[in-house]
Amino acid sequence: MARILHIEDDPSSRLLVRKLLSAAGHEVIDAATGLEGVRLASEISADLVLVDINIPDLDGYEVALRLRGSARLSGVPIVAITAEGDRDTSLAVGCDGFLEKPIDARKFARTIERFLDGHREWPSHAEPKLREASHRIVERLEAKVKELSEANVRLEELARIRREFLRNLSHELATPMTPVVGYLKLLLGGELGAITPMQRKALVAVEAGACRLRSMVDTLLDVSSLETGRLHFYAREYDFAKVARRAVDEARPRFADRELTVTERIASGPLSGLGDPEKLRRAMAHLLDNAVKFTPQSGALAIEVTAQADEFWFRVGDSGPGVPRDRLEKVLEPFYQVDGSVTRTHGGVGLGLAFARRVVEAHGGAIVLTSPPPRPIAGIALTGTEVSLRVHARPTLSNLPIDPALGP
Repeated sequence: MARILHIEDDPSSRLLVRKLLSAAGHEVIDAATGLEGVRLASEISADLVLVDINIPDLDGYEVALRLRGSARLSGVPIVAITAEGDRDTSLAVGCDGFLEKPIDARKFARTIERFLDGHREWPSHAEPKLREASHRIVERLEAKVKELSEANVRLEELARIRREFLRNLSHELATPMTPVVGYLKLLLGGELGAITPMQRKALVAVEAGACRLRSMVDTLLDVSSLETGRLHFYAREYDFAKVARRAVDEARPRFADRELTVTERIASGPLSGLGDPEKLRRAMAHLLDNAVKFTPQSGALAIEVTAQADEFWFRVGDSGPGVPRDRLEKVLEPFYQVDGSVTRTHGGVGLGLAFARRVVEAHGGAIVLTSPPPRPIAGIALTGTEVSLRVHARPTLSNLPIDPALGP
């Protein structure tokens, strides 16, 4: 039994070839486009390739040229099958045979077996035909390059418009939030008069919602500034362990709200570094917020802060559902969420990890997601996701301009 790759966009032709060759005991793998055919040819071990000349994206001639240049397909017969193609051109670009449509159902399987047994056809005038085919291919590639270039210009313009929209939207949202938060503090502080317990309860709920909204607006502003290159980092001496403890302490109310069991192992001695501690703290806060959000009620978290050589590590693990392997990198992109529906269980707009990633990269580091955690964190084995923040103790100062006002 031979494995045959059939590259053909017409479903009825694919079905006919599959029936005829399967009846003869062969395995047939279909591809509907030239690009898909090239991809499959690089992944499977085909004994013969059947390719139609008139197929989408890359045509049959281009596919034959591409496949014939692959060491993986050395010696594998490539047979063109078409109603409109040219025999000499097909053979000149690398095909070993040429079959016209409509195929003869009575002889088709035997013809294919002849090619499997070593039969080959040769072009009568290879050089001129090859030059003609090459010229057509160059023209197609030139047109594709032009099309892609124009598309790239459009994408760059759309990206610019998106950045401006995010920046303007962030400022428009931030402006009315300032008096809302301010007046709420005055009301809760009793500076505008006495309030009843019921009013206080309502104001506390409003304040919690306003603070959450303000946090999202701040993150949106940061991500917008990062994308436009307007977010500045300032370097000063700091203690990485102290920054981590502050981020963890600020997250404790959320730990308590969800009744989480939190295990911490934070380096006791100072971890002296050079960087922007405020933005690093916010990056850590986003990692913790993300872990809390995806950990079930009464679940478990583990936090570990260590130093390795000239690097600092902040690791957070949870007992949540984890992240599918094919989405681990995507969740670090702005606005991406594993469940982006309006009915999703978890809130947020998908900006926290994106912001943290850019802050860490500015410090010469990276954020890595693994699901499940590959090893215990703070001595605790967890089944959800580990998010690791790694930064250089003293990154390149060109990324972190020194602010004289933020000295040691």
